[in-house]
Amino acid sequence: MTTPPAPPTTAPALPPTPTRPLSLSRTTATATRVLRQLSHDPRTIALLMLIPCVMLFLLRYVFDGSPRTFDNIGASLLGVFPLITMFLVTSIATLRERTSGTLERLLAMPLGKGDLIAGYALAFGALAIVQSALATALGVWFLGLDVTGSPWLLLLVALLDALLGTALGLFVSAFAASEFQAVQFMPAVIFPQLLLCGLFTPRDNMHPALEAVSDVLPMSYAVDGMNEVLRHTDMTATFVRDALIVVGCALLVLALGAATLKRRTA
Repeated sequence: MTTPPAPPTTAPALPPTPTRPLSLSRTTATATRVLRQLSHDPRTIALLMLIPCVMLFLLRYVFDGSPRTFDNIGASLLGVFPLITMFLVTSIATLRERTSGTLERLLAMPLGKGDLIAGYALAFGALAIVQSALATALGVWFLGLDVTGSPWLLLLVALLDALLGTALGLFVSAFAASEFQAVQFMPAVIFPQLLLCGLFTPRDNMHPALEAVSDVLPMSYAVDGMNEVLRHTDMTATFVRDALIVVGCALLVLALGAATLKRRTA
């Protein structure tokens, strides 16, 4: 008489990983690791720091015969250039973490998605401060960008724009499967905002449908904030509103980036 085989046992389902509260120590540790990695990549540092300055320098001498034109659009582009470079570098750097398996190993440790996103935002935010300071100093004190308001307000908006670019880059990296796809998101995410932000023509001169679309795009308020500094000596209520909208959009996109962050690329 043979003993009937024992029924197969199924492994108990693992409980879902609990949501870890955002931790300052884990966030700063992540930021330190990112900055340490970037310090070994001089080409990325050069891209972040020099490209906005080079673009402003070229723009100044493109309009060498019309300095007033440079004054009109230079302030706006002072915010647009850092936004674009931070978007590109952040999206590719985050995607590289995922495709290399680094992100999967990090999230297996006591490190939540919020810690990771906040750490990246903190690290690239520190770089954004240096980047925005260099570009603002070059534009105002070397290239002769004439602004009515305080250059410190110009620096503030440039920094907020760079942080917005960081947030957008972190967000779109969750939907890219390769670095090439991450770059392809730029025409989809950045170019429409660039066309509708009021840089080329006032937004109230656009078709009403496009004007309505531009009203919900964060770059529109980044350009509006720069224009407020260009035209007014003091901080206006409109400037404060524009700055708060840019900050709110950046925080919202960072929260969405944490919610959609994948451990690895499928």
